[in-house]
Amino acid sequence: MRCPYCQNDDSKVLDTSHDSHGGIRRRRECLKCGQRFSSYERPILATPLIVKQDGAREEFDREKLARGIRISCAKRPVSAADIERLIGQVETDLQKMGKAEVSSRVVGDLVIHGLKEMDQIAYIRYAIVYLRLDDLHALRNEINRLLEG
Repeated sequence: MRCPYCQNDDSKVLDTSHDSHGGIRRRRECLKCGQRFSSYERPILATPLIVKQDGAREEFDREKLARGIRISCAKRPVSAADIERLIGQVETDLQKMGKAEVSSRVVGDLVIHGLKEMDQIAYIRYAIVYLRLDDLHALRNEINRLLEG
């Protein structure tokens, strides 16, 4: 690991710890100048391409996903940390699939499941668009399913 102070390539590891995201934090000391610094190692997993219903393919866009979830959770008692956790879980689940391409339906299913657990009103808001609940009867049926289970 290159020292950020003197650019020397030789350092020794003083301490190693793991963070909650699977990364590794190493406390290091430069063997040339004696300065101490930290380095972080995190696995880089590729997210698959998202295949839209019309067949178009696009890169997974974490911000686009976040916007949709935030709109559903607007004016609801859902913390930013909970939203970020759901976004991270969806991204992790996609990466764990190990596929080059995933249907946008899979992403929607992961989000809708997470919202159902987090906040039922946010779930309904998302479901109106995602499940195409076009009329009041379809919306009532979905609400009745929520109330029953």
